Amino acid sequence: MTKPKAEGSAADFFPERKTLPAFRNAAADCKACDLWERGTQTVFGEGARRAEVVFVGEQPGNEEDLTGKPFVGPAGRLLGEALAEAGIDRAQTYVTNVVKHFKWEPRGKRRIHKKPNAREITACRPWLEAEIALVKPKVIVCLGATAAQALLGPKFRVSKQRGEFIESTLAPYIVATVHPSSILRAPDDENSSHRKATVHRRSETDCAHSFKDQIIPQKRFNTVRLTCICESLPRPLPEFADAQVV
Repeated sequence: MTKPKAEGSAADFFPERKTLPAFRNAAADCKACDLWERGTQTVFGEGARRAEVVFVGEQPGNEEDLTGKPFVGPAGRLLGEALAEAGIDRAQTYVTNVVKHFKWEPRGKRRIHKKPNAREITACRPWLEAEIALVKPKVIVCLGATAAQALLGPKFRVSKQRGEFIESTLAPYIVATVHPSSILRAPDDENSSHRKATVHRRSETDCAHSFKDQIIPQKRFNTVRLTCICESLPRPLPEFADAQVV
């Protein structure tokens, strides 16, 4: 009878020196779960040491796995565009993922993303907690359901609670929105995917700008939604509670 594998933890690989470079170097040798066997390398977070905003995704993708840098693939470029449109310098933020290795399955010659399971997320979570503790952001932005549920609990639903600023022990506020990859996968057929982009904010500036109440393709609507989240971030913390994107 095969014995079940013991569950490991990234905490077992923590360095003595508690700095981002030390944690990044230590994470390169992490074997807390089996994903290290399939991934090319660990993809640790990257960005400003004292970033006020930390973006958290699910896991690195194919390009991230090959380069060792987070959010450099198509989804990362879309995030960069949304940040630029919102007037935020990406270099002043910190980007990372819940899971630090690329989980994939072969499909022909391609490596296709496969969602990490609960054990893999739990094993890797200490790296994320260490990053957050060291950066000390004012806001954590969860990109997609995996990141949101890892930090806000399994009952959290991005489809229903996106754009809500939630108080947390990890940071003053956590907010969740769609992952850029979901925008890239959305249909872009103007005949079949039109919908009304209705973006509400109880503040003096309408973050949707000219897109409010227009009929636009679903993919563009979701991009606007992501941009709206980004636009709300530089505002003073007391105003966060008054902002909601639906």
